[in-house]
Amino acid sequence: MKNLIIIYILTASVSLFSQEMSKDTIIDDLLIIKNDSLMLTLDEVIVFKNRNFKSNTERRYYHWYAKKVRKAYPYAKLASDKLTEINKGLVGIKSKRKRKKHIKKIQKFMEGEFTDQLKKLTKTEGRILIKLIHRQTGETMFELIKEYRSRWNAFWYNSTANLFKLSLKKEYHPESEALDFIVEDILQRSFSKGILEYQQPKLPVDYFSLMNQWEDLDVLAEINAYIEKYN
Repeated sequence: MKNLIIIYILTASVSLFSQEMSKDTIIDDLLIIKNDSLMLTLDEVIVFKNRNFKSNTERRYYHWYAKKVRKAYPYAKLASDKLTEINKGLVGIKSKRKRKKHIKKIQKFMEGEFTDQLKKLTKTEGRILIKLIHRQTGETMFELIKEYRSRWNAFWYNSTANLFKLSLKKEYHPESEALDFIVEDILQRSFSKGILEYQQPKLPVDYFSLMNQWEDLDVLAEINAYIEKYN
């Protein structure tokens, strides 16, 4: 009799669950398919609009700029990683000597491994890098110099400011500057294709809103204007 009661409860539970799930259903991030036990975790997917170029020239300019962005981004990502490493490493270190030793270790890496590669960047890539540093760290290069000048002076100032002769106060604003949106568009498409490794930016970026905002953007005109201004 006891076994019959247990069987009845189990049967009733399954029946009730089947009635509630009579259609293909999504609960949280699980997909439950009708009449099947398959359950899949659904990953977030960004659906990109096809980029329709108005001419072959516009296509070439876009891809030329995309190569610059993809070359500069890893440096900004590395700078963010190292900045995070410094800040985490300094937590709980009260000794000035130990703090200085920790920072010097990171500085040695940046100056030895990073600077040589940085010098290979073109001026255009340098300008993009300055923007992406702000995107990834939440601070402009000027602010970073001000904060870490005594420690990273050789890296930030000599290797970047002198090399590119640019304004280190430049910020990243894809919501108001067309060329910055082009950079963001290239980044997002590169992340989705696995060309670049994604890193959470310190600045909030709402790409879906930006796509709608810049729907009628003339890519060729913006890049052309940039070339005429700086080259």
